[in-house]
Amino acid sequence: GGGGAGRQPPVSSCGGYGHSAPRVVRMNCVFAQHKAFHISLQVQLYNFMAKDNVPFHSVVFPCSLLGTEDDYTLVSHLIATEYLNYEDGKFSKSRGVGVFGDMAKDTGIPADIWRFYLLFVRPESQDSAFSWNDLMLKNNSELLNNLGNFVNRAGSFVCKFFGGCVPDMELNQDDKRLLAHITLELRQYNQLLEKVRIRDALRCILSISRHGNQYLQVNEPWKRIKGSDADRKRAGTVIGVAVNIAALLSVMVQPYMPNVSTVIQRQLCIPADCNVVTNDFVCTLPAGHQIGTVTPLFQKLESEQVENLRKRFGGGQLEDLLLKPKKKNVAVAEKEVKVLQEEVAKQGNYVRQLKAQNAEKKLIDAAASKLTELQKQLCSVEGKNPAPQAPKGKVKK
Repeated sequence: GGGGAGRQPPVSSCGGYGHSAPRVVRMNCVFAQHKAFHISLQVQLYNFMAKDNVPFHSVVFPCSLLGTEDDYTLVSHLIATEYLNYEDGKFSKSRGVGVFGDMAKDTGIPADIWRFYLLFVRPESQDSAFSWNDLMLKNNSELLNNLGNFVNRAGSFVCKFFGGCVPDMELNQDDKRLLAHITLELRQYNQLLEKVRIRDALRCILSISRHGNQYLQVNEPWKRIKGSDADRKRAGTVIGVAVNIAALLSVMVQPYMPNVSTVIQRQLCIPADCNVVTNDFVCTLPAGHQIGTVTPLFQKLESEQVENLRKRFGGGQLEDLLLKPKKKNVAVAEKEVKVLQEEVAKQGNYVRQLKAQNAEKKLIDAAASKLTELQKQLCSVEGKNPAPQAPKGKVKK
């Protein structure tokens, strides 16, 4: 190919043509690669969508592919969600109600927290709602006090009491019972993900961290470490098991919170070959494994912070406009005003036409009502007070 020094022509299954290959040859190469993927019995095709797209992707498009009489890969798993609402209403970008992707990054809340919460309330079987209070509650309880607290305690105990080295572990029946509980949760996690029940699988992670916190609370290694040799040995076992549970959680949480997963694995110095989900829980960090510096994973969300965000994304700018109509809204687009003016004029002509034709009263009233609504919309975007309607009938003196 005609590449410069050091450049290698792109490799493909079509003979390794470079950029200097004729256009037709390159297009045929791309088409062959396309067919290799899309016409294959080995491909399982997953489609993710909202429920209103199901008819097209489950019937119309597969029928179109069948109509070609080629062996195109058809969708084998169609995963549709219900609707996600916002607080007590619906998302509306035009009214400034709700948080959208281009806005979430400016809230100061890390991306992994958004990922966690949106998957925690994912509308898998019925409509669900985004709530600022619930986001704060889930962050502070499930992430900060449950998952984050456990991982931080397990790692900190290793650093504080054993110089950062995983201690020897001699498992008793209670320890083996805990490992069995965690194995059950792990298998349930795998089964749920196979069924694409993403929200329910997330709860298995939180359940395991709760088991870990309870395990620490019951065994109190921070007290046993100050006791007899047997107590110190028992403390070492408990801390060793706990830090291995934390290592497992770092792998399980990766699809949900990849940044948090990376931080845990870096803090615990987890080898790359341990970053695999299995069906049985085993301690992958052996005695003597050296971990790194352990720091908190999550920050508390405060009520004041959340309330400010609720006001910011609650359509408050429109409310301010209606409450202070004399204050001109410089952000109003002239095009929107012009469109509404045309609609008002058109509807006004229609009302006058109905009256001239002596149309039925209900038709005139309906048209007049629509005209009034359009006039109100025009006034609101122009920052004016709607003109008060003249009272009907005689005024009593």
